[in-house]
Amino acid sequence: MDRRLTPSVPPPAPLAHPRQDLSRRFRDHAAPGVLRDPAALVWRAAVFTPAALATGALLWAFLAWFATDGTSWAEALLAALIGVGFFWIALTFATVLGGAWSMTRRPVEETAAAAPLDVALLIPVYEEAPWDVFGNAGAMLETLDQARSAHRFSLYILSDTRDPARAAQEEAAWRALRDRLPGATVWYRRRAENTDRKVGNLAQWVETWGGGHEAMLVLDADSLMSARAIVALADGLSRDPGAGLIQSFPQLIGARTLFARAQQFANAIYGVALAEGLARWTGREGNYWGHNAIIRIAAFASSAGLPRLRARGGDRLILSHDFVEAGLLRRAGWSVRFLPRVQGSYEETPPSLVDHVLRDRRWCRGNIQHLGLLGTRGFHALSRFHLFHGAVGYLLSPLWFLLLLLWVAVGVDAERSVINYFSPENPTLPNWPEMSPVNHVWLMLVLYALLLAPKLIGAAALLATGTRLARVGGAGRFGLSILLEILVSIAYAPIMMVQQTLAVISALAGRPLDWTPQQRSGGRYGWPVLLRFHAVETGLGLALALGMWTGFVSFWLLPVMLSLLCAAPLSRLSARPSPGTLATPQELRAPLVVTRAHRWRAELHEALTRAIPAE
Repeated sequence: MDRRLTPSVPPPAPLAHPRQDLSRRFRDHAAPGVLRDPAALVWRAAVFTPAALATGALLWAFLAWFATDGTSWAEALLAALIGVGFFWIALTFATVLGGAWSMTRRPVEETAAAAPLDVALLIPVYEEAPWDVFGNAGAMLETLDQARSAHRFSLYILSDTRDPARAAQEEAAWRALRDRLPGATVWYRRRAENTDRKVGNLAQWVETWGGGHEAMLVLDADSLMSARAIVALADGLSRDPGAGLIQSFPQLIGARTLFARAQQFANAIYGVALAEGLARWTGREGNYWGHNAIIRIAAFASSAGLPRLRARGGDRLILSHDFVEAGLLRRAGWSVRFLPRVQGSYEETPPSLVDHVLRDRRWCRGNIQHLGLLGTRGFHALSRFHLFHGAVGYLLSPLWFLLLLLWVAVGVDAERSVINYFSPENPTLPNWPEMSPVNHVWLMLVLYALLLAPKLIGAAALLATGTRLARVGGAGRFGLSILLEILVSIAYAPIMMVQQTLAVISALAGRPLDWTPQQRSGGRYGWPVLLRFHAVETGLGLALALGMWTGFVSFWLLPVMLSLLCAAPLSRLSARPSPGTLATPQELRAPLVVTRAHRWRAELHEALTRAIPAE
């Protein structure tokens, strides 16, 4: 039969996918139940206890410092804010430290045979470059064919693209992929309406074709996975009948600009120990990051159907669906696991600061929404913690911003304090202890030490567990890369603090958010755009500079002031190509699937743009 006349989708294999009631407990009777994991309980105690004790010690020290003239409500509030922020820093430090130790231990080898699974590879697409999406897909299918796995794999491109010209390119790319890989099973479906965005896209697939497969490997439009990683996830799900979802650790690839390469370097060098520690204490109550994870379809269909939330103006879609779906699976009796040692799972990152912030605003909206889901009936305590932790990751920015404002208001001494200047006799205001230069130095040193220690520990752990210096460019280049990444993170942290504070305010105010397609290739933004985008940071930087010039603001805030004042130039710098810097092992020795993806992308780009120019 002529392959050009074959249908783009298989015959329907319907599967019920009911929406869950968040006000009632739910148990999937098909779930064998989550096994007790004593090791994970020990890990949780080993990570959370030091973080809590260190936070308690810090609060005691601050309150003792303030108590020289009695502790006022403002001083107690300041200590509480510092304690909340410090706990999350201490928790990250303990997780990385535990992960570094765990990396030195040999993993338990799986001895049970893996029964073959019928796995669907799902790639949801919305206004993406077709040559990139189908190029990655072609590389994965090509390497899977050579892997000779007992599992059966079918690829589905699930398009929500609205642009007709781009949709025509997608269909042409699908035909090219199918013609070049005649032994592969490749399907393409484009929805008439993109109802409920990615959530609705995947739900429609489950309800229509989910009954024809046992597992689905959910990928993102920029995801790329080696055959070894795909097979490892399928083996893991096959060997564990109680697992509803197994998440891999996606590592960043393909970065070209300064900002993206700094993100990529941090992920590859520091992130390994953090992921290892996270996997140890989450155990079978892990989380889901929305892609590069394998899911048992029957479990997902019966247990993780997302309802719409009641809100002013009508029902509202759950935005960051992945955390909630993980919680629903665990609630129903399925385990959610994280396997960070599965090698060969990749994704890309936004190329510039502006593109990163635009994506971050969407993530912020979804994570803040999770606060309203903490009361979901039947959620495991750790599932609630994942939801809360995601929200706190954004709420910490306004907290740090508030502490910055308090530091500015306190001033450099009693005579040069904004608080005392405006109301010297007000008994409700705190009588702040003098922040001498020595106190400033110690405070800054402790803060930066806690922020930098996980980076250094993660880098040392990576080298101590077998990564040779040659894989990271040699000792000199590696050391310079670490220094450059630290400088980049320090330079952009105050800007991200302000941008996330604005995103939180917008989310809490319920302002509408334009859900535009993600810019993966990015662009060089002009000065007018950058100045408007970073107007708030620039204004704050000018205010701090004026405060320093008049003597009311401590010069220890100089790094923050320079970052905010230079937000627009730093944003422009973030998009500059920076080849050769911040090298990672995946870049210096590119994996096979990555090199093949580059070839597929280039060939499809030439063919598609010549045959069907985009409008």
